[in-house]
Amino acid sequence: MKKHLFGLALLTASGSLMAQSAVTLYGVADAGIGKVKSDGGANRVQMTSTGLMNNRDSLLGVEGVEDLGGGLQAGFNFETALSLKTGAADDPFWAGQAHLWLGGNWGQLTLGRTEHRSTPGILAWELTHDANYSVVNNTYGYVDGSNADAATDSQFSYTTPGFGGVSAEIGYVFKDDNGGNARWDANVVYDNGPLSAGLSANKVRNEKTGYALGGQYRFGNYSVAASYSDNRDLRRGFSLGGSTDLGPFALTLDLTRDTKNSAGKKYTNGLLEGKYALSRRTFVYAAYLRLDGDNNYGLGLQHSF
Repeated sequence: MKKHLFGLALLTASGSLMAQSAVTLYGVADAGIGKVKSDGGANRVQMTSTGLMNNRDSLLGVEGVEDLGGGLQAGFNFETALSLKTGAADDPFWAGQAHLWLGGNWGQLTLGRTEHRSTPGILAWELTHDANYSVVNNTYGYVDGSNADAATDSQFSYTTPGFGGVSAEIGYVFKDDNGGNARWDANVVYDNGPLSAGLSANKVRNEKTGYALGGQYRFGNYSVAASYSDNRDLRRGFSLGGSTDLGPFALTLDLTRDTKNSAGKKYTNGLLEGKYALSRRTFVYAAYLRLDGDNNYGLGLQHSF
C-alpha cells in the first residue's frame, strides 16, 4: 500500500511539474508565383519562397516557457527560415531567433539574437503586418535599412509591462559585438481600442539616428494608417494607406512618398494587396508592388501552424 501511495504521489508531482512548462513547435509555409525584377535588370516569372513578393518567409520555430512560481517565468525561442523551392534553411540554422528570456510583473529581459526592438513600433500601425512586400519596409527599411524579419546578434533587451495600452522596449548591443560601434533600438507603442500608434528609433555609434512615427485607426471593417520615416537621414518620407476587411476577403492600398532620397530621385511607391481566408490558418494572396520605378507581382498561398 505504501509503495502504491508513493508511486501515486510521484505521478501527481510529475504531472504538476509538467503542467508548469511547455514547448511549442510552430511554423509558416508560404510559396507562390511572382514576377520580380532580378539583379540583371529583367523581370522574371518564377516560383517564389522567402522572396520579395511572398507575404512572409516560410519558417520553423520552437519556443518554450517554464513557470518558476511567484509570477516569474523563463523561456526561449529558436527560429529558422525555410525555402520551399529548395528545402534549404538559414545558415546559420537558427538565424531567425535564438534567445532566452526571464519575465514577470516587472517586465521581460531577453538575451540573444532577436528582432530589432525598433520593429514592433512599426508593426503597431503597418497595414500589411510585416509582409515581405510591405511598401513602408521596402522604401524606408524600418528606420535602419533592414527588413522586418531581420534580427540583431548579441542583444540585451528589456520590455516594460503594459500601462493603459502603453508599452516600451529597448535593446542594446555592446560595441565589441557590433564591429566596434555600440547599437541601440527602441520603441514605444500605444494600442487601445480603435487606435494603435508607435514610435521607433535606432542608433549606431557614429551614425545618425533613424526613426519612424505612425498610427492606425480602425472603424468598423475599415482601417486607415499614416506614418513618417527617416532612415538615418539617407531616405525619409511619409506613408498613407487604408484597408478593408469584408468577411474572408481583405484589400489593402498603401503608398509612400519620399521627401528626401540621398540616392537622387524621389519616388512615390505603392502596394495593392488582396487576401482571401480559406480558414483561420490558411489564406491566398495577390500583391502588386511599385518600388522605385519597378513593377513586381505575386500570387501565393500561406499556411501556418
